[in-house]
Amino acid sequence: MSEPHWRVVVEDRARKDLRRIDPPGRRRILIAIERLAQGAELTGDVKRLRGSNEYRLRVGDWRVRFEREDRQLVITVVRILPRGRAYDR
Repeated sequence: MSEPHWRVVVEDRARKDLRRIDPPGRRRILIAIERLAQGAELTGDVKRLRGSNEYRLRVGDWRVRFEREDRQLVITVVRILPRGRAYDR
């Protein structure tokens, strides 16, 4: 039996971030998010951020910050930022 497919919600700020990224980078990020949604396994380039409910997915020099709701199978993409700015609060 295959794992359930998670629903991905992209917040407005993350949509804005995504529009600013060059097309090849945007494509890599979207593929990585889709791969995460197919099983939402937190392996590889995913880490939980300290002091937060957020996780980060590393895609090259980009960081996708997201939250996940296990009961409802929802991944909410909060921000997509370059490595140097991804952890500013």
